[in-house]
Amino acid sequence: MWSGPWVPPRFAAGRDVPLRGVRHGAAGLLYPGHIPTSPLQKALLAAGSAGMALYNPYRHDMVAVLGETTGLRALKVLRDQMRKDPEGAEILQKRPRISLSTLDLDKLRSLPEGSLGQEYLCFLDVNRVSPDTRAPTRFVDDEELAYVIQRYREIHDMLHTLLGMPTNILGEIVVKWFEAVQTGLPMCILGALFGPIRLSAQSLQVLVSELIPWAIQNGRRAPCVLNLYYERRWEQPLRALREELGITDPPTVHVRGLA
Repeated sequence: MWSGPWVPPRFAAGRDVPLRGVRHGAAGLLYPGHIPTSPLQKALLAAGSAGMALYNPYRHDMVAVLGETTGLRALKVLRDQMRKDPEGAEILQKRPRISLSTLDLDKLRSLPEGSLGQEYLCFLDVNRVSPDTRAPTRFVDDEELAYVIQRYREIHDMLHTLLGMPTNILGEIVVKWFEAVQTGLPMCILGALFGPIRLSAQSLQVLVSELIPWAIQNGRRAPCVLNLYYERRWEQPLRALREELGITDPPTVHVRGLA
């Protein structure tokens, strides 16, 4: 049974290869795993992935394709914001990656309680998620923008940690509202608008009355979250980082128990 977009076997890219502006092979590939596509092909991929992502929000492969085929303008804005920020510019230059092969898990476990590193690792453990589940970029026809969207994916769990949101449907929608305000990516906007369709009446009421206003307010107030070199902030207390970014505590509702 077909369960994902068809990808030629030769494009199974290495997950932790830094994305650089070097052409690979005779096909004019811009980075490992790049699949060049025409505007028509991108439109077809966008339409198909949007339908599948709305039908099943947990199809992360479809969400990834949708983000890559519709986000060109937003990615350019994000890239420019990173270039203008000293920390963001260094990230663009050094291209750090977040994966199990780049994380020092023992070091994160040894960090003080309440630090970003320990809280991030706790989030991964409690929610049984892995940074390696983030799909590699394939359909973005600019290697620097390809890295920007890859970085966005790889800090997604960091945003859950910063916002104190679980990985259930309600928590994901709240994070999508924050990301939509922060990034302007059409994929995030669609997820924020159509994700609530599957919520119960109780969860929808809490989302609309408390969580969406909180997410929008914090998304507007916080600086661009792509400009944070998280790997150098593992020891920083999570509380202090939230204060630095202007992120307030979420409303006192039991988000984990709602769906």
